[in-house]
Amino acid sequence: MIELLMSCCIIISFNFATLDSIGRSDLEAVLTAMLETIFSHRSAEPGSASCQETVHIFLDAAKFSEAREGCTGNSMSFEDFRTWCTLLPSVRKFLGSLLMPSDPEQKLAHGHQSIEFNEKIEEIFTKPFCLACGSGSQVPRLLHPENIDSSVLLLREEYAWHIGGALSQLELDDWKLLYHSAVNGLSFNTFLGNISWTSYFHAAYVKCRYLRLSISPYYPHCSFPIECITKCRNDDGPTLLIIKDKEGYIYGGYASQPWQRHADFYGDMKSFLFQLYPQASIFRPTGANSNLQWCAVNFSSESIPNGIGFGGRINHFGMFLSANFDQGHTFSCITFGSPCMSKANQIYPEVIECWGVVPKGAQQERKNGVKGTVLERFKEDRNMLNMVGLANSSQ
Repeated sequence: MIELLMSCCIIISFNFATLDSIGRSDLEAVLTAMLETIFSHRSAEPGSASCQETVHIFLDAAKFSEAREGCTGNSMSFEDFRTWCTLLPSVRKFLGSLLMPSDPEQKLAHGHQSIEFNEKIEEIFTKPFCLACGSGSQVPRLLHPENIDSSVLLLREEYAWHIGGALSQLELDDWKLLYHSAVNGLSFNTFLGNISWTSYFHAAYVKCRYLRLSISPYYPHCSFPIECITKCRNDDGPTLLIIKDKEGYIYGGYASQPWQRHADFYGDMKSFLFQLYPQASIFRPTGANSNLQWCAVNFSSESIPNGIGFGGRINHFGMFLSANFDQGHTFSCITFGSPCMSKANQIYPEVIECWGVVPKGAQQERKNGVKGTVLERFKEDRNMLNMVGLANSSQ
């Protein structure tokens, strides 16, 4: 299979080097060989419906804008290929591991090309590729409770591989299911509680501790023992929010920062948006603004819509879910250079999932327990109270 994939890649590079274009069938052959190589452990037969469906969600992200004389359909120009690789960093990484030599002094594996062509290939496969090293073949391990049938999950291995292309090697080990609307219900409170113990349930606990109240009458959705809440500190980390709407479109966002209550945008440039179906793409921050993450909880002002989202601007987000979890929207936004990711701007979620990305070494850090002075921990508690808007209610 590797030999077949190498042959396909060499055909692509040879065609570009000789000023020939790549047709849809050429790219389809490369994708098929690539996916069958990466997911060779799967029982699905090569060419099966599921394999072909996956091939087409990646293929449909490509543009074939160049008309060629004597060809029945348009072909992919080199610029089309560059754009396609930007939208699919997992594909770029994998092809880069095959097309780029391991020794910088060596010529490319297809070394008959011109210097100009080699420089173009290097620009695609080294500059964006160097920040997230690896072969591009690693698939995160998807962890979920045994009582949840994997067939109901939105996040499949192929989707995880696609999203993982935009992450570092340290974030490609374990991804843990934190919330599923079919299991946990369409509840914003439950969502926040499941994805971030310290930022919601612990905040409730701290609030009641300060007021010397029992937690259960005031937070009936908090059905977890207090001992569990206090032991689950330092559990916040990156998350993947995935939505399937009632039109069948699947898309989402990678949140690099914990979901915490803010009256304005927050986050960092590691966050991104992604499409999974009917086509696959990833949209990284453009640097046009810093409107990356949004998490508004229990605000009464109409100018601060309660819910979670990514990018864009207030009431015109790149992706947004209202606090009722019954509707939202997606708009094109300059924050990520992303288009409207749904069929229409207004969306009605059918399934909502959230996965926690467990960085390598994080488990060991948790075993070390809570560290810091009493003052530092008090400040942390105050931050948790700010998350749910309770910091000053004891006054």
